[in-house]
Amino acid sequence: MYASEIAQRHFSAAVDDAETTGLGHEAVCRALLSLVISKYLETRSVADIQAELRFNAENCDPDTDFMFMRP
Repeated sequence: MYASEIAQRHFSAAVDDAETTGLGHEAVCRALLSLVISKYLETRSVADIQAELRFNAENCDPDTDFMFMRP
């Protein structure tokens, strides 16, 4: 089993629980992101976490190719 499969299983369950209880997926996503950042802070520097979050934010548009991709 891959880490992404474990994460997907738990993420889907959390989103389903949120929808069932009327919280909506936005609140759960925000809470999960906060938990991930808290866990990262146990072993990584703030600058390192910020760099990773910045990279993900700058590259989250599925319609935009990465600079190294060829047409």
